[in-house]
Amino acid sequence: MIRSMTAFARQELDTGRGELAWEIRSLNHRYLELGVRLPEELRAIESAVRERLGARLGRGKVECTCRYRPLASATVPVDIDQDNLTRLLAACADVSARLPESVPLNPIELLRWPGVLREEAVDTAPLVKTALALLDRTLDELLQCREREGAQIKQLLLQRCDAMGELVQQARNSLPEILVALREKLQARLAELETVADPGRLEQELVIQIQKSDVDEEMERLQGHIDEVRRVLERDEPVGRRLDFLMQELNREANTLGSKSVAAVTTNISVELKVLIEQMREQVQNTE
Repeated sequence: MIRSMTAFARQELDTGRGELAWEIRSLNHRYLELGVRLPEELRAIESAVRERLGARLGRGKVECTCRYRPLASATVPVDIDQDNLTRLLAACADVSARLPESVPLNPIELLRWPGVLREEAVDTAPLVKTALALLDRTLDELLQCREREGAQIKQLLLQRCDAMGELVQQARNSLPEILVALREKLQARLAELETVADPGRLEQELVIQIQKSDVDEEMERLQGHIDEVRRVLERDEPVGRRLDFLMQELNREANTLGSKSVAAVTTNISVELKVLIEQMREQVQNTE
C-alpha cells in the first residue's frame, strides 16, 4: 500500500507524575528530514527517537515534538541548603554594609538563588520507558493517517491510468484513418499541380511521410509505462521516487507523440495525455 507524506498524529498520557504528549507532523520532501524537540527530562533519548522515526518512515520532512509537564506536589517539603543560605546571607550583609542605602532582602529572591533549594533527584527511567512506548503509539497513528491518504492517492492514479489507456487505444484506432487521409492529402496536392506523378515515386514519398509520423513505438512505450505504474502501486514499500521517474517517461512519450502528429486527433490526444500526467505528478509528489 502506498503512503502519503502529509500526516499528523498526537498522543497524550497522564503518567501519574506529569502529563506527557507527542506530536508528529509530516510534510512533502525528497528525502527523510527529521526534526526532534524534547524536554530537558528526555534529552538523553534523542538518538533512540531518531532511530524509531527512521525505521518506520521512508521520506518526508518530519517534525517530532515531545512535551512533559510534571505535576507540582504540595506535599513535598521545601528542602533548604542551610550552609549555602548562610553564606549567601553573609555576602548580602557585607554588601549592604558597604552601600549608603540598602534595600531589605526579599526572601523569595533568596530562594531563587542557585543552590539555596535542594531539588529532589528524579528517576527518569520510568519516564523514558513510558515516553518511548507513547512515541510508538503516535507513530502507529501517523502511519495509519499516511495509509488512508495513500489509498486515496492510489485511486486517483489508477483513474488517470485508465483514462490514459483509453487515449492510447483511441490513438491506435485512429492511425489507419490518419494514413488514408495522409495519402489523399498527398494525391490532392499532386492534382493541384496538374501533372502526372510517377506511381513509384508517389509510394516512396508516402512511405517517407508514414515513417516520419509513425507513433507505434510511442504507443507501445506509453502502454508499458501505464502498466508499470499499476504494478508499482501494488507494492508494499515506498514507491514515490519510482513513480516520479515513470511520470517523466510518460511525459517524454506524450511529447514525442505530439511532435510526430500529422492530424488534429493525435495532437489533441497528446495534450490530454500531458494534462493527465501533470495531475498524476502532483499526487506523486506527495507519495512516500
